[in-house]
Amino acid sequence: LKMSWFWLYLPLHLLMATCLCHSTKAPTTSSQHSFKTDLFNFYHSLILADGKETTIHLLKDIPKRYYFVLEEGRVLAPFSITVTPCDVPIEWSILVYKPPPAKATPGDHDTQELSKSQKVSSMVSTIFNYKGNSVETYMGMSSHSALYLLEFSSTERDTHITVYLTTDTTSGHLYPELPSDPRIDVIGIGHTTVTLTWKHSPSVLQHRDSIQYCLLVNEKHNYKSLCAAETAIRSSGMKLPPTLALSLSPYLLEPQQVMILSNSELSIINKVSSGEVRQVCMGTKNTYTVPNLSPSTQYYFDVFIVNLLTNASAAYTGTFARTLEEPEPKVTELKDGKVVRVVLDGKRQKFYTLQYQARHKKIHFTFQLCWGQIRVHITRNGKTVASENLSGLRYFSLKGKLLDTYLVQLRSTEESNSSVKVQASPHFHKPLFPLLPESLKIKSFSKLRTCRSVTIAWLGTQEESKYCVYRKRIEEDQIWRELQSADRCSGPESRHKSEKVLCKYFYDLNLQRAVTTETIKGLEAGTLYLFDVYLFGPSGIPVRYHSKVVKTRKKC
Repeated sequence: LKMSWFWLYLPLHLLMATCLCHSTKAPTTSSQHSFKTDLFNFYHSLILADGKETTIHLLKDIPKRYYFVLEEGRVLAPFSITVTPCDVPIEWSILVYKPPPAKATPGDHDTQELSKSQKVSSMVSTIFNYKGNSVETYMGMSSHSALYLLEFSSTERDTHITVYLTTDTTSGHLYPELPSDPRIDVIGIGHTTVTLTWKHSPSVLQHRDSIQYCLLVNEKHNYKSLCAAETAIRSSGMKLPPTLALSLSPYLLEPQQVMILSNSELSIINKVSSGEVRQVCMGTKNTYTVPNLSPSTQYYFDVFIVNLLTNASAAYTGTFARTLEEPEPKVTELKDGKVVRVVLDGKRQKFYTLQYQARHKKIHFTFQLCWGQIRVHITRNGKTVASENLSGLRYFSLKGKLLDTYLVQLRSTEESNSSVKVQASPHFHKPLFPLLPESLKIKSFSKLRTCRSVTIAWLGTQEESKYCVYRKRIEEDQIWRELQSADRCSGPESRHKSEKVLCKYFYDLNLQRAVTTETIKGLEAGTLYLFDVYLFGPSGIPVRYHSKVVKTRKKC
């Protein structure tokens, strides 16, 4: 029978059976209203699609009913129903009505009605009932036509579920198949890593091109389905790419998300209030090392086997592990005059410690900020002698006793990485950096700009030094990146030879006149240029002036 015409052929006693399925008592006058209400509810039940996953939204304490009819004319009619709760526990039941073997005999009207009700009610039975938030599958077999009613309800809050009904159990499954042992094994634990392995799904061996594993890592608890995991992430106040980025399509991410694609692995990191929720899809590999975890932290790991063609998934049994405690921070020894470059992890906000033992009473510390923002804290024999945020080039001249122990602690003050160069030396030691002018800014003269040239100026010192000028053509959308990401510790060796304009020596004992200008010619009209000046001192280590962006005139 075609489902769209089902109600035209459905016998009235079949409707009555469904309505009376929750009571074995004969209807009384007072129950007639309840009977009519149930009949109304049944008429407003929905047909459950065969062979298709259906998403059902449930309101709190309001049951929702679906029905289906097994195909007539088959000796045995197998079917299966899989229900996946996507949030809180739900309760669901399967009820079946089988037509009575014979009609009721004529007689007294009330007796006849009572007999009909009892007989019809006796033909209705609950064949399955479940309450919880696990994925459950019911598999059944019927030898004749029957009407099945599914009822779903949520008592905690509004939620949604997915339901999959199929009467074709021979042509494969919508959901990928789990192995006989679906557990995830933890085979390695480090300070910031956990290594996992799991047994291959039989579906991977059969459909390698359309099946892949996806791993979910979080600090809260395990999830029994991918649907439940996505719901939990959304409820934290963020949006999620469709079904865990099950293909490697470049979905648009929210500001709280970071996508990383490397070695054919797609990672999505969500910043939520309860910590990070990390998602990784790694193809058909069944061993994976989760990197960049926090020390001494408990993580929960869930693996889902996903069908890329249907977006259907099955969940392995989740596991958890606690990373090892963070080891004592390493202390790097500073030696007289030696330059140490440090890169700081802004995400972890940990101190990097340097130690220096004084062999002289006067000590000179030099810091050159390469990029980012850094705070420095210096102690002598456990007492603080300096603490401040670094900017550009900074010197600290300290006076103490022989064999004093200095500890220099460095920390990035922003989420991105930062870098700095550090030198400790006796006060009379050859200086690492050249004598610096009052300002490291480059000035341009608007009135001297032409279509083909730009004039710039910068301050010098009383010490004869070498200055080299470089230029680079850039676009409008590159300005911010060039100015913010510039490595102020890098020298001209990092520049292309074609960018070099000139090198010159100059100085002036009168600081008021220690300024030089240079006109750079051979430029293109209406074009943006980035200009840099490098100052070289006796040690040969350069100091980079602040970059300057100038645009030539479009018309002259």
